[in-house]
Amino acid sequence: MAFEKLREYGVERIAFVGLRLTLGWMLIWAFFDKLLGLGYATVSSRAWINGGSPTRGYLLGTSGPLSGFYHDIAGNVAVDILFMVGLLFIGGALLLGIGMRIASYAGTLFMLMLWSSNLPPKSNPLIDDHIVYIFALLVMGAVNAGQWFGLGKWWANTNLVKRFPILQ
Repeated sequence: MAFEKLREYGVERIAFVGLRLTLGWMLIWAFFDKLLGLGYATVSSRAWINGGSPTRGYLLGTSGPLSGFYHDIAGNVAVDILFMVGLLFIGGALLLGIGMRIASYAGTLFMLMLWSSNLPPKSNPLIDDHIVYIFALLVMGAVNAGQWFGLGKWWANTNLVKRFPILQ
């Protein structure tokens, strides 16, 4: 009975909004921390604006069967740009609630690459937080979580999205 009462208030919507905003914030924060060196994961001297590489430190520390590949691309300018664009646009789309479908696909690919960079994961033989993020992203894209407490409804009615529905 209590669960039915909660459903009246849209607990599912609240959960999807919370999930969307927390994942979006996590990605946007990573972007700004790597860009500006805010001192959390990136010190100022290694910030991208100070000539540091947002991928070099992490990718050189990877392990597992794909580590050679990741070591080879660490610090590559094109990889740095793609990584930062991914953080910015996926995180921004999640925060704003726009482009949820494409953000969920791009975010899934992004998280899959991060997961594959350290195999097997340290705390479990197969699953780590990146896999959980993948399923969260796919579900948010499937239910179009940007329509609640976001710009998703407005975005879906733009001529651009009507012409290219993948952008929804």
